[in-house]
Amino acid sequence: MTDKNFDEVPEDEGSDAAASGPAPQDDASEAEELTIDDILSAEQTAEAAAEDHALEDAENALLVDLKRLQAEYANYRRRTEEQRHIEIARAKGEVAKGLLPVLDDLARAEQHGDLAEGSAFSVIAEKLRSVVDRLGVVAYGAAGEEFDPQQHEAIFQQPTPGATTSTILEVVEVGYRLGDVELRPAKVVVAVPAE
Repeated sequence: MTDKNFDEVPEDEGSDAAASGPAPQDDASEAEELTIDDILSAEQTAEAAAEDHALEDAENALLVDLKRLQAEYANYRRRTEEQRHIEIARAKGEVAKGLLPVLDDLARAEQHGDLAEGSAFSVIAEKLRSVVDRLGVVAYGAAGEEFDPQQHEAIFQQPTPGATTSTILEVVEVGYRLGDVELRPAKVVVAVPAE
């Protein structure tokens, strides 16, 4: 161990000159000090003004670019959302079109009495119909409705005494819609006024 005493300060390190702080400033340098008000009210040089204008122009150009990009992005999001809805509707339509022959078979089985209440086949048929309903598929075309060539496909016209307008006499094949999209027109026999 050492016998040095660390409390002792050498003569040159503890002098009054080092402890007193920075050297006092001249009175002339204090007179030249500017206040904040002096700096803010000072005239701007032409070079500094030109530089400020160039920076403002660059800033404005960047803001215009940013606004354009924001508008492009908003349009992109809107278009992709619309396209997504269209694709979902198209996919639902394809699934529904594939189920139409099955629905026709179920209707024929029901007409022949093959879907007796409580049978296993009737339970499956009910589940399938509920899936089709959840997809939003709606059947249309019933006997007695007025014939509409936009919705119905007339496969036969039968002159009928007493008929005043064209009405559906018999539905050969039920029509189906998914929202506004017609999946299949109803094929019908039309009663027309007798001449």
